[in-house]
Amino acid sequence: MITETQLTAIRTYARQKLAQDHSGHGSDHLERVNRLARRLAQAEQANLNLTLAAAWLHDVIDDKLMADPEQAHHDLADQLSELGVSTADQTAIFDIIDHMSFSKSLNGAQKLSLEGQIVQDADRLDAIGAIGIARALYYSGHVGEKIYDPSIAPREHLTKEQYRQQPGTAINHFYEKLFKLADMMNTPAAKGLAKRRTDVMRAFVDQFKAEWTADDE
Repeated sequence: MITETQLTAIRTYARQKLAQDHSGHGSDHLERVNRLARRLAQAEQANLNLTLAAAWLHDVIDDKLMADPEQAHHDLADQLSELGVSTADQTAIFDIIDHMSFSKSLNGAQKLSLEGQIVQDADRLDAIGAIGIARALYYSGHVGEKIYDPSIAPREHLTKEQYRQQPGTAINHFYEKLFKLADMMNTPAAKGLAKRRTDVMRAFVDQFKAEWTADDE
């Protein structure tokens, strides 16, 4: 069982690891994901501290954020051991954060525990809605993508390699990923939130395209 003291130390570790992030995966993202994860965990009667620990740590070994993901994995394992987190809880955390990302799902569905499903839902909820719009534009600017180019069609049937390595556009990202997330949610509460947030994004993209062609009224 993960204690409150261990959870506080895990939060500090995660915030330090992502303190210099400028891609939309910084401390503010971690805070929002944790608030969502707490809400979903309580609704689903999941192991709360395990859920929150994984929510804090879900990006600290991400291969799009870490220069050396393998070393980041080792560093996290060492940190959890130093904190006295049990082997069983460490295994549960890594089972979640190693398999929950959208890019991993492109190569086949990943089986997650209830806690993993909740963290995945919370992370995906923070990728959609008004916050999702802001993060999508912020991240596309961070990696040097165009906002929009009507001559570039959204890509279908993406592999992880294409998703990570081939540039797209900010608006295409809504079609390639963000509009799909509502149907990929695991828990009932997340599904309800996702529908409302997706409606916000669809209205934004429709308005954006109308303004792009000066057809708005």
